[in-house]
Amino acid sequence: MPWLDWISLFVRWFHVIAGVAWIGASFYFVWLDNNLRTPPKWKEDKGIKGDLWAIHGGGFYEVAKYAYGPEKMPETLHWFKWEAYTTWLSGFALLIIVYYFGASAYLIDPQVNDMSPTMAIALGLGLIFGGIAIYEFACRSPLAKYPIVFALCLVTLICVVTYLSTQWFSGRGAYIHVGALIGTIMVGNVFFNIMPNQRKMVAAVQAKESIDPQWGAGAKLRSMHNNYFTLPLLFIMISNHYPMTYQHEQNWLVLIALMAAAAWIRHFFNLRHVGKTKPSILVTGAIAMLAIALWVSWPQKPANVEVTGSGNGSGNENVAVVTDERVAELVNTHCVGCHSRTPTDDIFKVAPLGVVLDSWEDITRYAPQLVRRTTVTKDMPFLNKTGMTDEERAEIAAWFATTHANKEN
Repeated sequence: MPWLDWISLFVRWFHVIAGVAWIGASFYFVWLDNNLRTPPKWKEDKGIKGDLWAIHGGGFYEVAKYAYGPEKMPETLHWFKWEAYTTWLSGFALLIIVYYFGASAYLIDPQVNDMSPTMAIALGLGLIFGGIAIYEFACRSPLAKYPIVFALCLVTLICVVTYLSTQWFSGRGAYIHVGALIGTIMVGNVFFNIMPNQRKMVAAVQAKESIDPQWGAGAKLRSMHNNYFTLPLLFIMISNHYPMTYQHEQNWLVLIALMAAAAWIRHFFNLRHVGKTKPSILVTGAIAMLAIALWVSWPQKPANVEVTGSGNGSGNENVAVVTDERVAELVNTHCVGCHSRTPTDDIFKVAPLGVVLDSWEDITRYAPQLVRRTTVTKDMPFLNKTGMTDEERAEIAAWFATTHANKEN
């Protein structure tokens, strides 16, 4: 349905714009709060708790934070909420458009769990809204008084959701549902805690009443939760472009490792904002990312292919000989339905990413990508809807190994 593609395009575009605004504001205010300095005495007498000077766009800016509030509430008070709300609303709309309307194509992988679209959608919604219900309950319970224990419970929740998602959905659908839960928790922090507490503060200042310190402390804590969630969520937003992660045999563990490393790296910057520079955090975070990349990229042993020739003439007699004609046959059977100038697939009416494999010249031009997507990440054919076997994948790998060896010689 072309109209659905256009709706998806505009909603995705808006989602990115809103997300940039929300994340930018979040990062800025965490940085701002951590960089406030003790003001001069005359400012303290006016009730200013901390201030900051900055230069940007050809001008000087002074930002002041009051310990209580201004003597008189200004006529224009800027609230930061719609950045969060529009990001979530557009993201949830995108989830419905892409993964729920297209559940059979993007959410359900019969090789993982063959279920009906209705069941898959119900499980997805259950993970998202059940997850935030558990999170909110924990935040409002005595557990919140023990930060370390609370953090361990939160990590456990994310790990359990990640594992369940990968057992129920396609790898791509699983990752996006973990991201949807994190995004829902983040916007829930704004809607259920940060905004109500700020409204209480404004009302108290207007009425010249005392402010409960827990209002500000609670809002700041939820803001910090969102701050550490940000980098993992950004990775999930782009993960569907990198099938080597969501198609990995241990894709749930890959996602958990990447999220943990990203949050750890974010911790370095949060400490740096308050004057604590610990390069060891950044170094260990980078090492962790490199280790994950090496682990995910480690070649898997392909299925055995019976040798049909005497070798490739390069001294490597263990490499099976697969003819060009056989590869062309496999590509025509499993790939050309989508990757053609005139696709016949029931979903893709335009070749994904513009990759066409109609001719032998096309196949040789895209050979490295073809081999990687069919034999390494194994995310092609899409959801293996044409039923490509491990033996057929191994044939393509053997063909590429043979032709590559011949070129080197």
